[in-house]
Amino acid sequence: MRLLPSGDRALLVELDDLDEVLGYYTALTADPPADVVDVVPAARTVLVTTSGNLDVLSRALRAVTPLAGAQASGDLIEIPVVYDGEDLSDVAELLGCSAAEVVERHTADEWTVAFCGFAPGFGYLTSAGSWDIPRRESPRTKVPTGAVALAGEFSGVYPRESPGGWQLIGRTSVRIFDSHRDPAALFYPGRRVRFVDAGRG
Repeated sequence: MRLLPSGDRALLVELDDLDEVLGYYTALTADPPADVVDVVPAARTVLVTTSGNLDVLSRALRAVTPLAGAQASGDLIEIPVVYDGEDLSDVAELLGCSAAEVVERHTADEWTVAFCGFAPGFGYLTSAGSWDIPRRESPRTKVPTGAVALAGEFSGVYPRESPGGWQLIGRTSVRIFDSHRDPAALFYPGRRVRFVDAGRG
């Protein structure tokens, strides 16, 4: 673990990998140090902002022990998906299986929101599965709201129409982000997600 200054009110905690980030974030938010006002996880880091003294925060952060098995600790939400994405057959070819098997694997895995970014409400979801899906060679200028996608080790749901280079495998009608709802974002770090095949009849 390495601590780096980030302005005069925050420290950036660098960790070895995403599993350690999830464990560190879970432990830190379960018992946050005094004066902490925000904790933002990313793929390999956790940004911690304080209203207090940075030296005090530094000592507190060095004392945090990542929680093992953090991926299984959050509450669970089910997201119904119609698996008719434009890239579903391409993903199947990349994985050397059928489109039905891609759906089976995607719905069989339990996913965890590791961190958020890119757009409000966009969660980067990880699972214990062996996903390693390259982004499209040419990103789309418009990806529709609710598109369910894969890229690298992550799955995600586009919370609004936007450009994007992830491989689209399906769509959901669930509003992942709604600024008029409290909380606005359905996906937040630590939340577990199960995708359900809504087209299965």
